[in-house]
Amino acid sequence: MQLEPLNFRVKLRARRLLGRLLIVCLGALLTLTSLRVLPVWADPVPSPTQVRSSSFVTTAVNRVGPAVVRIDTERTIIRNPVDPFMGDPFFRRFFGDSGIFPQGPYEERLRGQGSGFIVNSNGTILTNAHVVDNADTVTVTLKDGRRFDGEVRGVDEVTDLAVVKINGTNLPTAPLGNSDMVEVGDWAIAVGNPLGLDNTVTLGIVSTLNRSSSAVGIPGKRLDFIQTDAAINPGNSGGPLLNDRGEVIGINTAIRANAMGIGFAIPINKAKDITDRLARGERVEHPYLGVQITNLTPELAKQNNSDPNATVLLPEVTGALVMGVVPNSPAAAAGIRRGDVIIQIDGQPISSADQLQNVVERSQLGQTLRVTVRRGDRTQQLNVRTAALQPRQGM
Repeated sequence: MQLEPLNFRVKLRARRLLGRLLIVCLGALLTLTSLRVLPVWADPVPSPTQVRSSSFVTTAVNRVGPAVVRIDTERTIIRNPVDPFMGDPFFRRFFGDSGIFPQGPYEERLRGQGSGFIVNSNGTILTNAHVVDNADTVTVTLKDGRRFDGEVRGVDEVTDLAVVKINGTNLPTAPLGNSDMVEVGDWAIAVGNPLGLDNTVTLGIVSTLNRSSSAVGIPGKRLDFIQTDAAINPGNSGGPLLNDRGEVIGINTAIRANAMGIGFAIPINKAKDITDRLARGERVEHPYLGVQITNLTPELAKQNNSDPNATVLLPEVTGALVMGVVPNSPAAAAGIRRGDVIIQIDGQPISSADQLQNVVERSQLGQTLRVTVRRGDRTQQLNVRTAALQPRQGM
């Protein structure tokens, strides 16, 4: 019987052991792969509760949201009843004293709701004039549920801005941005309480800038609005319009009733100019001429002049056509007449009613403006001394 050398048997055992180790390692590798076990040096996989995406909208709303408030108002009006009997003595005789129908003037309580935002930690709130105008009581509710009695410190109907004061300390405030830096296409975030749905946030973009109040449908105001497609509804009025950094760039104010996705906000820089005065209870005075105006172009003038029923022949020029003159106004005193076309002020060409309004708004009270008008085929210069605009007067 032939014996194997000792070294040969040792080598054989070593090869068998190595083969078994390779099989074990391969099995372990397959197991790790199927279980997707990461090596100890890899980052741990977060659980679903740890995964959270934070958008710029979330960041902006978290920054400003606590400073946005709901404003509830009540006011009393006196109504005169409509005669339900239409003057019929028979029905009046039998039903007049029944108590079913009011026999004289009666009081009615009207409730309203809007939004606002705190601009001072001591409780100064900025909102729209139409939210609090003529309110008997004002109640302010913060996002955290705290309620305060509000005092209307100042209202400016011309710019539709108002300041409400509540008594508080260390209140959250909304940072104010610079509306002059806003561009078309910028993000726009509306925050407010539309239709009683508190703390509602909508997102859109700035659709256009310097949209005139006459184009919006409220010609009595002196504003150039920021237009946005961020959803704005009744109750949003007075709430902030934010940029992507959570800064207030506008105050949500108006919507077009015949359109969707079109809202308007007052540029915040306009509010900055008068907020302190309103907070002190001061009246904000605006210069005016006392004319009711509309746009005129040569094409419109030709259409008018070709109409045999036209009451006045218009010069075929571009400017602001005077449709009426307010009695006892600066324009009336200077001799401006209905049918005049204002084409220049202090040498600056006037091409539209909105441009004329902006020029007058930027002037000073008591300033004498050199107004160039076309009256028929003649050009005249008139000196008009501006006065303070009274509520519901003409431009």
